[in-house]
Amino acid sequence: MIDILITGGHVVTPFEEGELEIGISGETIAYVARPGAVEVEAGRVIDATGKLVFPGGVEPHAHIHEPMHRGWSQGREEWLQPPEGATRAALFGGTTTVVSFAFMDVHVEQQEFDASIAVEHRRRIFDPRSYTDFAFHPVFTGTPSDATMASIADAVADGTATFKFFTTDLTTTQTGIRLDNGSARTLLEECARLGAMAMVHAEDDDLIKYMEAKLRREGRAQLGNAHLVHTNRGEELAVRAIAALAEDAGAAVYFAHVCGSQALDTIARRRLAGQPVYGEVLHNCMCFSLDDYARPDGAKYHIGMGLRPREDCEALWRGLADGRLSTLATDEYTTSSAVKLAGTDIESTPGGHVGIETRGPIGFSEGVGRRGLSLRRFVEVFATNPARVTGLYPRKGVIAPGSDADLVLWDPAVERTITIDDLHHDGDYSPWEGWRVQGWPVTTILRGVVAVENGILNVAPGCGQFVRRKLDPEVLGRPLF
Repeated sequence: MIDILITGGHVVTPFEEGELEIGISGETIAYVARPGAVEVEAGRVIDATGKLVFPGGVEPHAHIHEPMHRGWSQGREEWLQPPEGATRAALFGGTTTVVSFAFMDVHVEQQEFDASIAVEHRRRIFDPRSYTDFAFHPVFTGTPSDATMASIADAVADGTATFKFFTTDLTTTQTGIRLDNGSARTLLEECARLGAMAMVHAEDDDLIKYMEAKLRREGRAQLGNAHLVHTNRGEELAVRAIAALAEDAGAAVYFAHVCGSQALDTIARRRLAGQPVYGEVLHNCMCFSLDDYARPDGAKYHIGMGLRPREDCEALWRGLADGRLSTLATDEYTTSSAVKLAGTDIESTPGGHVGIETRGPIGFSEGVGRRGLSLRRFVEVFATNPARVTGLYPRKGVIAPGSDADLVLWDPAVERTITIDDLHHDGDYSPWEGWRVQGWPVTTILRGVVAVENGILNVAPGCGQFVRRKLDPEVLGRPLF
């Protein structure tokens, strides 16, 4: 006797693809087999005829329940949406696991940052409130103390596998975010020693601050000139420097939200040489470009890295398709439209993207439908590779016996124009409103529970669980995917 039998669907796994039956017992997948190969009684049979069956998506990059930089909120205390809103939206978008952040000097109620304590503090916030399973990247900033660096070992032992840092403060009005190069090298060395991965926001801090000041002096600090501050060259310089430090340390490194073709090329060369370097791309960076700043609501499309020329967008799509980029993410950062649109120039306009629910539908429609990504490649960048690079695999990101029964049924025939009424985040706008898509997630299963079905949410806050993680040594030793 099994709890759920899914039959009739086109199932996509890393190992095979086609009409397969999936048996679910409790929270895990019991078997994956050809139709009729296993005779078993089921408490419920889900007919997935005409549907695609994917592993539940893994979102590796989401800012949730964080205080905004006050330079982006006109000095007010503003918080990003809470776990309920972000993870509810994730479920409706076919994502069953979300990795958010535990920031130094932000998320811990103590002076000396400890990565394990930071994760535990965030876990207490998410435990009663998350609809999806979840984990956290501790974020190291400034010049961490020896005690803070030593806390990485305890965090890894407790099931944390990834640690983030920034090479820039992002804007002149913000200080203390950038990790100095010496500390970055030490962090990379610790990750290499302990079997962890560094996640990096890579931009050259000097260029950003110089150009912000220059444009301000010249009266050219309008948002449409963001690409002169957040430049392709500045990104490439930072990627090159951190990749070199990671090579010296023998560490794997994951570059967040790759935006420019030069950074993409640098990552590709490093990967070709056998270095374990992985690149992430955001669906908004591939769909919105510098031209969108000219719209009356142009700030709605802005992210902290700045939008780039259209040719860079298409280069990113090619990189995602051919394997130079490994994961599809969002850099989720949901505020109200009033906060998002209140900025007056490059420095005061909030970055961030409302996209945790649209990652899958946009990635599928634009990638598979319009650019020819295979179904298997979509599953890799949406679920499998994010699980691998964050240490969640094979518990997450794959349809296989023994893995968590996290599944999403996708209807490739659904055509719709996205409206705010289609979405489920805690916010009053979406940059994707009016976007035409084909293909939509219609059923999401989290650890054997049908969480979303036919537009109905069937679970309560707190059904999500904290997930401990461990990276595969192969992922750390070479560019495995």
